[in-house]
Amino acid sequence: MTPPLAPVGWSRWLVPPAALSVHLSIGQAYAWSVFKPPLESALGLSGTQSALPFQLGIVMLGLSAAFGGTLVERNGPRWAMTVALVCFSSGFLLSALGAATEQFWLIVFGYGFVGGIGLGIGYISPVSTLIKWFPDRPGMATGIAIMGFGGGALIASPWSAQMLESFGSTSDGIAKAFLVHGLVYAVFMLLGVLLIRVPRPDAAPKAPKAAAPERSALITTAQVSAKSAVRTPQFWLLWIVLCMNVTAGIGILEKAAPMITDFFAGTGTPVSVSAAAGFVALLSAANMAGRIGWSSTSDVIGRKNTYRLYLGVGALMYLLIAQFGDTSKPLFIICALVILSFYGGGFATVPAYLKDLFGTYQVGAIHGRLLTAWSAAGVLGPLIVNRVADSQEEAGKSGPGLYGLSLTIMIGLLVVGFVANELVRPVHPRHHLPDNTPGTKPEAPASEERKETPDEHSTGERERSV
Repeated sequence: MTPPLAPVGWSRWLVPPAALSVHLSIGQAYAWSVFKPPLESALGLSGTQSALPFQLGIVMLGLSAAFGGTLVERNGPRWAMTVALVCFSSGFLLSALGAATEQFWLIVFGYGFVGGIGLGIGYISPVSTLIKWFPDRPGMATGIAIMGFGGGALIASPWSAQMLESFGSTSDGIAKAFLVHGLVYAVFMLLGVLLIRVPRPDAAPKAPKAAAPERSALITTAQVSAKSAVRTPQFWLLWIVLCMNVTAGIGILEKAAPMITDFFAGTGTPVSVSAAAGFVALLSAANMAGRIGWSSTSDVIGRKNTYRLYLGVGALMYLLIAQFGDTSKPLFIICALVILSFYGGGFATVPAYLKDLFGTYQVGAIHGRLLTAWSAAGVLGPLIVNRVADSQEEAGKSGPGLYGLSLTIMIGLLVVGFVANELVRPVHPRHHLPDNTPGTKPEAPASEERKETPDEHSTGERERSV
């Protein structure tokens, strides 16, 4: 499928809405917890089992994003968005069939495996194109799309809850809700497929002057290839940092609705189903805001300090929930919102951290490989929370007692991530590429404008989009 060139006079401001139509759709994954209680009731599942579609979906997201970047760049954004549309919508349709026939494995395969491929390809599909259209504002442009992914549940959560209320929480009602999701998201994502354009080579906007580099010992002007980067301790330390940060956030996100319900079930102010769905939507808003807010803050205080905040303060938030969460709804909600803002900010900050350490030469390819930490966290976080909750329930515990052990484990994981972040040092010069390596140049000083040839600019964009 040939990438569609924009006609003369076509507005680049039509590209962000095209990206948003995809990212807001696939961001529905963050509202999966709304379906957990109905599935558990209708199909007799445990909390661990009902998390499997979401877990597999996140695993496939990370793997598809890591290994599909080359295909996305080669075939263009329209091809990628079409693949994302077909896979994501088909995943819902297969899940609808699985719910209607009460075959849970089909829901896991449809939503998790097939839909997860759509998540990964859809996640990376518009990024390269946005950078090409907005070389003067790349952070803003890509931030819009990534923010849309984080905010998808803001729409999907109340919408899904309303459908389950209308159709019922039986297997037939869940099947109808999945069917509507698949059809509506297909139409919505089709808008992005039809609207997306790439700039003409002779009319692409020009990049601005280089920004002043952040003053940090970690920032390098040397370049490191993706092949060399994965052999450095810095890459694997950042892999641990990202995995621990994501695990902490996704553990709450995947079980958000039942968790807040359980915490206050034995109090005088229990949480209703609609209020729990609203809580999921609030978490989505925090996730979305953190992607822009905290990543912008990292430009001022540095990446390492920002991750100290994510991991250190995140551990404190978990401690407060564990000790006092069931005594105050505002405290529980505020702590959860802070954790989710760190979760979203971690995704938005890590590409800049990688750029600081390894340069710009193949930072996109390095980032793609690092996203396998997301896949691991997608299994680890829900597994910890759900498996512990199931075992505690079997032991006769209820309410906050279901989560005490898992919250303590999360605190430990965040401490591990904090230590890993502290161990990050500048990359050893033996991993640096020679200055005369084709496609590499030292970064220009802040006072000079970096001049790029069209071929160099195009190559750089391809690498960053992998």
